[in-house]
Amino acid sequence: MNLTLTVLEIVAPVFLLAGIGFVWVKLGFEYRIAFVTQLSMTFAVPCLIFVSLMQTQIDATALAALSLASIAAYGILSVAVALLVWGAGLDRRTYLAPLIFGNTGNVGLPLALFAFGESGLSYAVIVFAIMAIWSFTFGIWLVAGTGSLGKVVREPLVWASVLGGIFLWQEWQTPQFLTNALSLIGQMAIPLMLITLGVAVARLKPGGIGRAVILSMVKLSLCIAVAWCVALVFDLDRIAFGVLVLQVATPVAVTSYLLAEKYGADAQAVAGLVVVSTVISVGAIPLLLAAIL
Repeated sequence: MNLTLTVLEIVAPVFLLAGIGFVWVKLGFEYRIAFVTQLSMTFAVPCLIFVSLMQTQIDATALAALSLASIAAYGILSVAVALLVWGAGLDRRTYLAPLIFGNTGNVGLPLALFAFGESGLSYAVIVFAIMAIWSFTFGIWLVAGTGSLGKVVREPLVWASVLGGIFLWQEWQTPQFLTNALSLIGQMAIPLMLITLGVAVARLKPGGIGRAVILSMVKLSLCIAVAWCVALVFDLDRIAFGVLVLQVATPVAVTSYLLAEKYGADAQAVAGLVVVSTVISVGAIPLLLAAIL
């Protein structure tokens, strides 16, 4: 009973806030998703990442181990998904990126925070930053046929990760008034991302639901298996282990749909993956949390 209540306390805020965004759109209220997303990803999330890293009490060696484990997990997952897509005769531009990259921002960060506290959030931003860099380069190449290293260099969240890592390594701290301001800005990130997730799902028009169900289940199983094995190989501590598995196992991100729409892949098929994998995660994430807590 205690475990059930603990899992409920973790997942309920995530899905309630996403539900608010979903209902908001269905009621016909305005929500400027482009503006809110830009505000979150260029301002609120970088502040959250920077402050989380600067103030973390986690040993730098443990963070380095998680960084290497994250790189290994996404590398292995990329190869495994490529073989799956090739073997199943699926379109590479449509299916590869969505099956590799999960919603580590909108879903993964709040889950890590609610499940493992501030330490979990500090670990989660490492996985999020690595996934983002891989997504902005290799992920865009998969869909568009060209990478975007320049976009990575210009991304505020990448610079926030670098600066946060430097401050952590040197044990520096910003003046208290600035830390308070950055913390306050960063606190906007998680509620905004979750509500925006609900809004985005409500506006999607999915296609190929049958195939999306099968691929979403395969993605979830593959991601959990890869992350779990990598975490064991790198001998991660309990929190880092849980965070890596949670982050890699998150559902397909809405950004995958946006990239498919922008670069002419099958956007409706990707929308189906986003919606179905998100719905499946409502049941799968509590079970996964029960297994790793």
